[in-house]
Amino acid sequence: MKKALFGVALALGLSSAIAADDEAAPASAESVSVTAHYSGSVMIFQVADISISGQFTDHDYTAAARFTAAGLAALFTDADIEAGVSGYREGSALRPWRYSHLNHASSKNRVVGIDFPEGVAMPDINPPFGNMGEPPATDEERAGASDPLSALLSMALGAASGENGVCDGRLPVFDGRARYNLRFEPGGTDTIRTRAWRGEAVVCHAYYEPISGYEADEFPSEEDISHPITFWLAPLEDGRIHLPVRIRTNAGFGGVTVQARSIETH
Repeated sequence: MKKALFGVALALGLSSAIAADDEAAPASAESVSVTAHYSGSVMIFQVADISISGQFTDHDYTAAARFTAAGLAALFTDADIEAGVSGYREGSALRPWRYSHLNHASSKNRVVGIDFPEGVAMPDINPPFGNMGEPPATDEERAGASDPLSALLSMALGAASGENGVCDGRLPVFDGRARYNLRFEPGGTDTIRTRAWRGEAVVCHAYYEPISGYEADEFPSEEDISHPITFWLAPLEDGRIHLPVRIRTNAGFGGVTVQARSIETH
């Protein structure tokens, strides 16, 4: 069940845990706001509630997310993860300057922060982890990497676009300890219906590529990473944003499906 919850969290850009920063990059007059609520399930059993919100201008952005174990999963874990990030926007690319996350249900009260001086993701962990992996992520590996939440939102804005469409590229990610890539491959289109949206969605397969920052017994196996996380992306705001409305991962018993329950943009 914990592996299934990891799949849900990774899919929504929360590969670790969170607390939104009180400091935020200044917003300009013209902006787009997005709020989405999701629920995750294993077969017919609900396992998670997820909410994501973000505000984008031509120059900057702020975003927050929350992941709470629910239903069947609450019997196995009491995860209550909250995250926040602020940064700058360069077209479809988001350049974070401060990210932090916290699991409110954890007795460690550990805040995992990341700063990005000169584009290098630098961990700011309090209290520190016992180790930073075997081997830990180097400065060179962390250069150019974004946090998990910014990576998800960057994908929505088209940062993983290529000659084959909005899902054709690779995004480097650092979550405070682990350094990995998300490699995107197009999967065509599909007509879907969810409570929040119905229509022709772009199908996007994201493959997890671990790099460094893992303990020896935590490094994902070939089986763990052989199957992609599949996103169904809805074109919103006249196609300026492609937001996930359905997500499917085979992690854990029975796999996990995440469905959008509500989406608002303005």
